[in-house]
Amino acid sequence: MKPPKLAFATVLVVFCVGIGLTAGYDLASDREALLKFRTAVGGRSWFWNTTETNPCLWSGVKCELERVIELRTPGWGLNGPLPLGLGNLTQLQALSLRKNALDGPIPTDLVNLVSLQNLYLQGNSFSGPIPDFIFSLQSLERLHLSQNNFSGEISPGFSKLKKLVALHLEENQLNGSIPVLDLPALGQFNVSHNRLNGSIPGKLSGWPVDAFAGNLQLCGKPLTACNGSESGGGSKHKLSGGAIAGIVIGCIIGFFIIVAILYFLCGRKSKGERGANYVAPRVAEIPRRSGDIESVSTEFTSAPKGSVNSKNLVFFGNAVKVFDLEDLLKASAEVLGKGTFGTAYKAALEMGVAMAVKRLKEVTVSEKEFKEKMEEIGNMDHVNLVPLRAYYYSRDEKLLVSDYMPMGSLSALLHGNRGSGRTPLNWETRSGIAVGAARAITYLHSHGPTISHGNIKSSNILLTSSYEACISDFCLAHFASPSSTPNRISGYRAPRSHRF
Repeated sequence: MKPPKLAFATVLVVFCVGIGLTAGYDLASDREALLKFRTAVGGRSWFWNTTETNPCLWSGVKCELERVIELRTPGWGLNGPLPLGLGNLTQLQALSLRKNALDGPIPTDLVNLVSLQNLYLQGNSFSGPIPDFIFSLQSLERLHLSQNNFSGEISPGFSKLKKLVALHLEENQLNGSIPVLDLPALGQFNVSHNRLNGSIPGKLSGWPVDAFAGNLQLCGKPLTACNGSESGGGSKHKLSGGAIAGIVIGCIIGFFIIVAILYFLCGRKSKGERGANYVAPRVAEIPRRSGDIESVSTEFTSAPKGSVNSKNLVFFGNAVKVFDLEDLLKASAEVLGKGTFGTAYKAALEMGVAMAVKRLKEVTVSEKEFKEKMEEIGNMDHVNLVPLRAYYYSRDEKLLVSDYMPMGSLSALLHGNRGSGRTPLNWETRSGIAVGAARAITYLHSHGPTISHGNIKSSNILLTSSYEACISDFCLAHFASPSSTPNRISGYRAPRSHRF
């Protein structure tokens, strides 16, 4: 009887040890980790109601089965290095800390996040080499480390992440050559604007030029050919003296021809720039805060007196107020386009930040209904939605403030440049944009039958520097009168949206 008893005791001990290990992490430990995170990086996390014992009710936190599975704090004004402790969120599936001012290395305890699928750290100041422990996170599907200060070489260890569909390493300080990467599910890839050198591996040569641009010492398809790559043998052929002289003379002649053409064109422009065909650039100053809104351009017309002084910008979720209405009104404004619901401007603030400002037209809902709807829209957070940062409401003026997307719209990319120098989008990029847009629409529809985009079209699909789709102008159809909305909308509307 001893062997059965011994076996049973062994199983019991192993079971108890397992229970002890897993019991170490629960909602209470998750809350403790979030509080430590809050103390270290501040920002909007200071507005968490810490008297609430359930962290699942905090902004940016999502739970499932009494564990935190998502932490999303994009653009919250977080700063400083990340503390140890986030690794205790062992059931975390999505971590989004993008567009903050975080710095230092990535904490080593993130190795414990074995369920992590999406990691968004772009737009910070993280530094040091990309840690090797990331390659042990086998569930990772999307890894965004762009727009940081990461250095060192790109490790071949990325090939261990077989589920990876998006890898963004652009705008860092990475050096060395690009390793051969075996990532069968990869649909998005970008290593542009680093310090990479050498030849591009054949497996990656199908990506567009933009995926590698800004690496001056990088060569091979789709960039320029590497030296000697086109010769069949190993021999190098030197040019004769006559050929070199011919090339030099041709370059000199070509230079003088270009100078003559430019001189001729500049002369014509100076003579006729005030003629009937002259079109002034669509740049204006946003009306200043001086008791009334003065008319400064045909695009940004005037509004009645007192409409600006009466109220201020309303930021979403107690966001850190980097600028105020005065800064916005003093900014120089460039017209981006006129759409179904109003005119969009690029506002270049004096502090060096660019924001997009949408001036709504023909808003028919009451102030109370407008504000309620704006709060609903402002709380929507998805990587494929253009984040709405603030709004302004008065009787005669309604403004929406969101992130500026310098790459422009999908419509402009597809149709804006049809010249010979245009780089067509490859299939991977096109499918990635389509999938991103579909994810955003799915996210909107998940909020119930009264929520839909209402006007989806290529001009409302904006792009990041890595060609990720970000949907803009969502849910604005609600502000227009039902009788005029169908006539004003040229894009696709979900069938159910016709009922509201």
